[in-house]
Amino acid sequence: MTYACKPVGILGGTFDPIHFGHLRLAEELAEALQLEQVRFIPAGRPPHRGQPRAAAAHRLEMARRAVAGNPRFVIDTREIERDAPSYSVDTLSALRAELPPATPLVLFMGGDAFLGLTTWHEWLRLFDLAHIAVAHRPGYSLASWEDALPDALRKQLTRRSEQAAEIAEKPAGRVFLHTITQLDISASQIRDRALRGKSLRYLLPDSVIHYINENHLYV
Repeated sequence: MTYACKPVGILGGTFDPIHFGHLRLAEELAEALQLEQVRFIPAGRPPHRGQPRAAAAHRLEMARRAVAGNPRFVIDTREIERDAPSYSVDTLSALRAELPPATPLVLFMGGDAFLGLTTWHEWLRLFDLAHIAVAHRPGYSLASWEDALPDALRKQLTRRSEQAAEIAEKPAGRVFLHTITQLDISASQIRDRALRGKSLRYLLPDSVIHYINENHLYV
């Protein structure tokens, strides 16, 4: 069967700054799911944490530089431009309204983020709006991870699918778990190294490092 509406991946975050952990997660999930497009959506006003260290314009430009050269990666500026908290349910609803109804949307996230999904605004609606692709860390027991899930969230694993073709069959509602290369990189680690004048090489793209240095970010 041929599907006219190709799946679209979604990766949101503060990207303060964006780094190879974000990029590799997106690349491996997109490859596993055979996606032709992943939209990176920098958060404007993230509701689950304090204000990002870098201004929205800087985080947006760093994201643009980071994805340059990868034809499947594109930047979506809607949350940066929104004068309201950046709730994923609102972003997915807006995308749903813009794209053909049958378009499968796939929300990317790490395993730790999925553990906290019940704290997200209107979290159950996310399954009505998109599939959720969870990047699982190698070396970390999947059984232990599932045991750590809140009961309400563990029930959602009945939606689990292991086949990319099944994700393409419907616009939303499934959970896809995939083990990815573990890169132990965090934005907070990068900000701390920048503050202390330490090398950022090989933690994030050179183009982003140059932008951080040129604009004296995180110092």
